[in-house]
Amino acid sequence: MSVYTVVERAELELFLTHYTLGQLVDFKGISDGIENTNYFVTTTQGEFVLTLFESLNNEELPYFLDLMAYLAEHNIPSAHPQPDDNNCYLRELNGKPATLVNKLEGKGVTEATAIQCREIGSMMAKMHLAGQSFPNQRSNERGPEWWHQTAQRLSPHLTKAEKSLLEEELNFQDQFRSAHLPKGVIHADLFRDNALFIDDKLRGLIDFYYACNDVLIYDLAVAVNDWCGEPNGSLNDEKLEAMLTGYKQIRPLNDEEKALWPAMLRAGALRFWLSRLQDKHFPRPGELTHIKDPDAFRQILENRKQLT
Repeated sequence: MSVYTVVERAELELFLTHYTLGQLVDFKGISDGIENTNYFVTTTQGEFVLTLFESLNNEELPYFLDLMAYLAEHNIPSAHPQPDDNNCYLRELNGKPATLVNKLEGKGVTEATAIQCREIGSMMAKMHLAGQSFPNQRSNERGPEWWHQTAQRLSPHLTKAEKSLLEEELNFQDQFRSAHLPKGVIHADLFRDNALFIDDKLRGLIDFYYACNDVLIYDLAVAVNDWCGEPNGSLNDEKLEAMLTGYKQIRPLNDEEKALWPAMLRAGALRFWLSRLQDKHFPRPGELTHIKDPDAFRQILENRKQLT
């Protein structure tokens, strides 16, 4: 959520004339995250988040915006996009596709509690069940094919140890590409900064722009790696048990999911290690940027290997 595309007040005021959201009061760039340009926008009728998409295009974006609306309408606390005067969720601002969504209450989590982990597990399971009826389809563009392509691109920039770990993990993950695990709509990026809480009460899920149709327990593994992790890369048993209990009480896992759970934890760690390495070695210029340390996910991956 860095600011790559600067929006001036007059430009935003003109943009807002296509909505029935009142007059602009204030707006401010959001520096967290790394993929899109985001602003908090306050009008005389409420608070919203403006997103300008830096890489996704007009053909890709309806999946995400329709999904956010669908989930919000099915009791999953997603930020509902605002329709413009043509009843469309997507417009253009400064040459970029752009959308306005409702600003949800709450804040992202810095240090998760076990209660919050249980809440996330429960809501993720509800989202997975609700998503079974979502009609649109989108493949995971940061799945195994992307892993291999990105690893090849990064290779000249990596240390010998990094190359060895990466090659070994890719070979390991290739064993499971034909596994028949339950699939459906997944968030694919449900980190602590993409869930909004007031105290221990979950109030919203945000940033669905990696959402896709893929393995359900991979989504759970991605969340566990972030929410239930310790600073040294290990898992906190209490938080892990809370999240898994919250999830399984809504959607129990089958035997194959249980058997491949350790491999999915490693897959989640691999994906985010690769994406952070990419952001480190091939950064995009932005007015406000926040690039996250890839070594944290290397440490997580090395820890998860010990569980297999």
